[in-house]
Amino acid sequence: MKPRITVMTIGVDDLEKSLRFYRDGLGLKTEGIIGTEFEDGAVVFFDLPGGMKFALYPRKSLAKDSTLPLGPHSATELSLGHNVSSKEEADAVMEEAHKAGAIIVKPAQDTFWGGYAGYFQDPDGHLWEIVWNPQLLPEE
Repeated sequence: MKPRITVMTIGVDDLEKSLRFYRDGLGLKTEGIIGTEFEDGAVVFFDLPGGMKFALYPRKSLAKDSTLPLGPHSATELSLGHNVSSKEEADAVMEEAHKAGAIIVKPAQDTFWGGYAGYFQDPDGHLWEIVWNPQLLPEE
């Protein structure tokens, strides 16, 4: 296996609600819900830099497709990280997420390792870390 991730899919309970959160609230670009002509095929794709895709897929469909039982939510199983260029940008993204309906779990603040970071949860409880790391600045 080559060391790359090309698609990151998160399971959601309400595809429309999650679409509105990410598209309308956070400004991610998408064609919207596609694949509705297929049973359990409805999905949302967002294009990310470097050719990566971020996808929203109903939890029930993901469970069925993977043949795993639908399990309970757990916010601490995985966090999605979003690096920003400054502390001010971290605060702005956290505020944007809050206005979109996110739950602020931990406001952005100075970290023990010299950065600045905070956490929010999306409508399905997925944990996002918004982080300014002076050693890992994003390419613009």
